[in-house]
Amino acid sequence: MKNVKNIIWIIALILIIVLIAVIGYGYYRNATMEVKNPVATMEVENFGTIKFELYPELAPETIANFVTLANRGFYDGLTFHRIVKDFMIQGGDKEGTGQGSASISDLKDGGEDKKYSIKGEFISNGVNNKLKFDEGVIGMARNDYTQYSSSLAEDSYNSGSSQFFIMTKATSSLNGNYTSFGKVIEGLDVVHKIEAVEVKAAEGSEEGGNSEVSTPVNPPKITSLRVETDGVDYGLPETLTPFDYTSWLYKQYGIDPSSMVSQ
Repeated sequence: MKNVKNIIWIIALILIIVLIAVIGYGYYRNATMEVKNPVATMEVENFGTIKFELYPELAPETIANFVTLANRGFYDGLTFHRIVKDFMIQGGDKEGTGQGSASISDLKDGGEDKKYSIKGEFISNGVNNKLKFDEGVIGMARNDYTQYSSSLAEDSYNSGSSQFFIMTKATSSLNGNYTSFGKVIEGLDVVHKIEAVEVKAAEGSEEGGNSEVSTPVNPPKITSLRVETDGVDYGLPETLTPFDYTSWLYKQYGIDPSSMVSQ
């Protein structure tokens, strides 16, 4: 009987040791396992391939938005509509004019066909994102309504949607004021080839007073943009209601927008 008890105790001890080993290995694996950042691969017609690493820890809402749009094919067929030499190349506008953005329906099936914006993730907007806008860094484009009123800073900060830009030269004035969320790891030469395309003044720039010569004569087209996430689900971004500049302007003059009837 005593031998049987000893055998039972030995078996129990072995089971305990095995259990401790399994648990210990689990903790060790979690502590040492490298979680890879997502990597985006963009094919640009007649130019080549650009790959850039994304940084979810710096801008989680921006990454959730960008990854979702890219992997649903939103960017396929869109162009780089704004190019400024020694500054950046900008794309992601489905209208191709610089005024377009994504809709809820672009993020998910059955979503409303209504435009949205996301939170700007940078220091000026209360987010500790210190990635500087050096050459090759990817940033989210946004509007700047503070030219109309300094009270519109928050509306400006949270006005990004689908448009992004790639820096072709370090520009410190953007640091802390725009969302930086990735960096080119392959194809920087392709970025500079795109930067060198022929550009012209925007349509109607003479009347509007915008003298920037940044509209490509032949806009480079993104044929494909996908993100490899290694199985990580970054979810959907928290969407915001975009600032309505027209309604705001009417209110400044005491005009009820609903009373305006098209002639």
